[in-house]
Amino acid sequence: MKTPKIRFLGEFLQAHQGVGPLLGLLLIVLLFSPTRGFLTPENGKIILTQTVIVAIASLGMTMIIVSGGIDLSVGSVVAFSGVVGALVLSVGGPLVLAVAATFGAGAFVGLVNGSIISRFGMTPFIVTLGMMGVARGASKWLGKNETVNYDTNSPLNFLMNNPSHIPFWVPPIGVLVALCLASLVSVTMNRTVFGRHVYALGSNEATARLCGIQTTSLKLKVYLLAGMLYGVAGLMQFTRLQQGSPTVAVGLELDVIASVVIGGASLSGGTGSVFGAVIGALIMATLRNGTQLMGWETYVQEIIIGAVIVLAVGLDRFRQGTREVASGG
Repeated sequence: MKTPKIRFLGEFLQAHQGVGPLLGLLLIVLLFSPTRGFLTPENGKIILTQTVIVAIASLGMTMIIVSGGIDLSVGSVVAFSGVVGALVLSVGGPLVLAVAATFGAGAFVGLVNGSIISRFGMTPFIVTLGMMGVARGASKWLGKNETVNYDTNSPLNFLMNNPSHIPFWVPPIGVLVALCLASLVSVTMNRTVFGRHVYALGSNEATARLCGIQTTSLKLKVYLLAGMLYGVAGLMQFTRLQQGSPTVAVGLELDVIASVVIGGASLSGGTGSVFGAVIGALIMATLRNGTQLMGWETYVQEIIIGAVIVLAVGLDRFRQGTREVASGG
């Protein structure tokens, strides 16, 4: 039996999903503020740049988790799409074709995931776990187990790395792209029929089907759009490194899922916030940046990230329990 205060806290967090992540971000900033170099414009710009890839991938993951699914292949898809885009540039392909190929590679994997999950009724966890290996192996095959290099003077590199004549305090174009995509996905999820159907699907698939929602095609669309967003993240990844790497973004799925759950999404589906996911991505980037500045070992960072994921899932369970008590379930 929950006390009134605990119940009120749970209901408040459920109704104001963005408050918790914002408070968490503030606490993390206060924790690392004594660290030399942390509270500087240069480091702020670094954190924003580091947030871009996780934030964009989190937009796709938000749609999937809200729909009641999960995707463990995101890191491999980011690497795969990045290698495809870098390969196009390495053979002298036009910039537009490289961008389209990167987006298309991510969308293709999303289409395959969505088709298997929706048409054959297979568990998203198993399907995307298998695709994690398939996409990673495909990226190594395409890159011949090496990084794919291209002209370092390519204009695409300015997406994540500003030219030398740009003032240091101006964020890269990639940050603005992430904000624009976040706004677009937020409007789609909250102001369109498609978004309402995605929430309905995650809340109760059987009821959604009885209400006339084509759940099979809806799942396919969700994974397709998410895959395309992973492709955008792949574009940002390989232009930041200025090369396509088959081994990059290992473990990215942990940061992405943690960002979405921290932002208020429920792993049971039906609940999620684009704004919260972006703040969650910023939290993850700030955590990694702060621990690096403090000189902590990599294994300590991994322990902290793992603990944050467990804490986020625990908070999700707390919110669900409060909601069940409030509804009399």
